[in-house]
Amino acid sequence: MEEKYSGKTSSIIQNVVFAFILILLFLFVCRLFSPFWTVLLWSMVLYIIVSPLHDAVMRRLNFQGIKGVIIRNAVAFFFALFVALLILLPVLLAATKFITQMISLARSARMYVLTNPETINSIFQKIADIASDVTGGHVLWNTSDVEKNLYSFISSSLQALIRYSTNLAKNIGAFIASVAFMVFCLYFFFLDGKYLSTLFSNIPIKKEYLLFLTNKFKITTKNLFLGYILVGIVQAVLAFVIYSIFRIEGAFVFACLTFICVYIPILGGALVWLPLGVARIFTHGPADGIVFLIVSAVVISLLDNILRPYFLEDRIKLHPFIIFLSIIGGVSKFGFNGIVIGPLIVIFFLTVLEIFLTEHKIEHTETSFHEK
Repeated sequence: MEEKYSGKTSSIIQNVVFAFILILLFLFVCRLFSPFWTVLLWSMVLYIIVSPLHDAVMRRLNFQGIKGVIIRNAVAFFFALFVALLILLPVLLAATKFITQMISLARSARMYVLTNPETINSIFQKIADIASDVTGGHVLWNTSDVEKNLYSFISSSLQALIRYSTNLAKNIGAFIASVAFMVFCLYFFFLDGKYLSTLFSNIPIKKEYLLFLTNKFKITTKNLFLGYILVGIVQAVLAFVIYSIFRIEGAFVFACLTFICVYIPILGGALVWLPLGVARIFTHGPADGIVFLIVSAVVISLLDNILRPYFLEDRIKLHPFIIFLSIIGGVSKFGFNGIVIGPLIVIFFLTVLEIFLTEHKIEHTETSFHEK
């Protein structure tokens, strides 16, 4: 009896030690790969998006032997290079144009302040009078101080933009190196993606759960990319077209700001086009400003209300408020990567929790796991 108890204790100790070693090695592997997480994450996202097209091409080029191996490698390299260039060229062009237009806008604003002091003073005086009337005289502005602060702010912003543009030029080499590494990662994903995915088959959970989690990761990643990144890009492009048609100075800068603001619930792109429309009412007349507001609301914000729910809460089965909080939290912890990582963490937590409750036959509300 004592030998049986001793053997059982020894087995438990061995399992605990082995589990500790396994966890320790896993942490070391994560630490080892940490410099490449960003490239690996976005390479994986792009692979998930493009892989159906790659698979369709490979089915049409199903050669055997050495010829088949050569074709598989060539197609994988072509897709990897094409996807990387599809990112590299637009990002470089967009960054260059954004910095150029921002510097131009800052210079124009500084020149306008210098050459139109009476107009600026009149505007701030009206604002000061309104603030004084609304607050019953408790808020009083010194318009001359406001003008000085405004000019100082514009001048410092211009200097900062010039400094950022210099830093951007210095970091282009690092960005190109990251894209080259992305080509390397994508090449192996396209070449051996199915084999690499089998590495997770050794995770000690039921095969049906593992398969479901794998499919959940692919579907969620794809819909997050389409629902946020791609829809945001489409809205920014449409905003740029509208701003250019109405000849708004710095149209590309305001389009980039629209891309950022569309992630904010309820208001979204209106945080950009609404102030621009109000400004046009005062500068170009009520008719021009109202037409701009109507076109922007219909083309930019209506698209957001149609496409984003389709890819997000209607496909991911998660409330938009939870998605928003997970993205904000993800961005605060992981930077730009948090747009994908934040919602993935929340969705996987809820999915694993439901699997656990199902496995242990605990009563709960059935959601995504039972939707095949």
